[in-house]
Amino acid sequence: MPFYTYEGRDSNGGPVSGTVEARSRAAVIAMMRSRGFIITSVKQRKERGDLGSLLAFRKRVKIKDLTIFSRQFATMVNAGLPLLQSLDILSNQTESEALRATLRKVRTDVEVGLPLSQALSKHPAVFNRLYSDLVRAGETGGALDVILLRLAAYLEKMEALRRKVKGAMAYPTTVLIIALLITVGLITFGIPVFAKLYEGFGAQLPGPTRFLMFLSAVMQRYMLVIIALVVVMIILLKRWRSTESGAMKVDAFLLDLPVFGPLIRKTAIARFTRTFGILLSSGVPVLEAMEVVAQTAGNKVIERATMKARVSIKEGATISAPLERMDVFPPMVTQMIAVGEETGELSDMLVKVADFYEDEVDAAVDGLTAMIEPLLMVFLGVVIGFIVIAMYLPLFNLPQMISGQ
Repeated sequence: MPFYTYEGRDSNGGPVSGTVEARSRAAVIAMMRSRGFIITSVKQRKERGDLGSLLAFRKRVKIKDLTIFSRQFATMVNAGLPLLQSLDILSNQTESEALRATLRKVRTDVEVGLPLSQALSKHPAVFNRLYSDLVRAGETGGALDVILLRLAAYLEKMEALRRKVKGAMAYPTTVLIIALLITVGLITFGIPVFAKLYEGFGAQLPGPTRFLMFLSAVMQRYMLVIIALVVVMIILLKRWRSTESGAMKVDAFLLDLPVFGPLIRKTAIARFTRTFGILLSSGVPVLEAMEVVAQTAGNKVIERATMKARVSIKEGATISAPLERMDVFPPMVTQMIAVGEETGELSDMLVKVADFYEDEVDAAVDGLTAMIEPLLMVFLGVVIGFIVIAMYLPLFNLPQMISGQ
């Protein structure tokens, strides 16, 4: 449906204006009259075409845009601006097309009487369960501006943590891809040149040379088949990863990796404790908070452990006891949670644990980068060196090969 901007006056003669989504201009006028407004102007807002709107919704909202929105929204709420006016201003000034389109729908829902948290929950791709639940807690406690600022700080920390891990993974992945491309290029296009050179020798070539020539012939003949098989394997792996059992096995495998596993585990624990802490400090009940934490954990192993612990807590157990039995969280985490339960400062204790593990992630990333760089250089040297030596090896044995011929 198209969007319309309207201007007019309320029953007290004060000016009113805004943007609504409606089927027609007449529907906007009828909607406003039912609220006692006297409308003086209704104009259809020019939007991008249907394809453009579809593409806008398909684009993901960046964490940066959501953080800026949360901070600006908190400032406006703290200054006393009405929700509708704040949403209208924020939807007009955001640079994200997807966020702009979502905020306009949220504004329309709020205008017809829905609570803000419920309007946000209708768009889980932008405002996840954590966001909408915290907003609901802010609405209930009359501290929406405080909650929005906490959300902005939380989003910034989670984005910084994600970038650290992504940066640690990006360097070795990039180097390995480049090394693979160079190796494939040498085998596919470099070795045939030497193969033609050695065809006239008539003597048996060394084993490494024959192996590379065989590998080159296979890659030249079946390159398209190999690429197709790789693509099919990636698609099947993604589909299997999207299933419950597949996601569980993949996440468990990632946690047990010898080098990257500890980094992934520390990142997941930092995310778990940070999310749990902000929910509890905002007044969300423990059982509901654990459900939200499980849904936003980003790791199926931790999600399942959290949900099992939630069942135990629902039956009267403490939070730390079932988590300790799951063999997922280190003893330090469960002990800190136990201390927080005993002292009544669980949310503060969870935040401290999150800060500790975020520092651990920083140290792990630095150590991983320092360790991986020389290992990658050795790997590249071995692979490229083997190819070069294998192809020049017949030249070193040229006198013996000629005499043998």
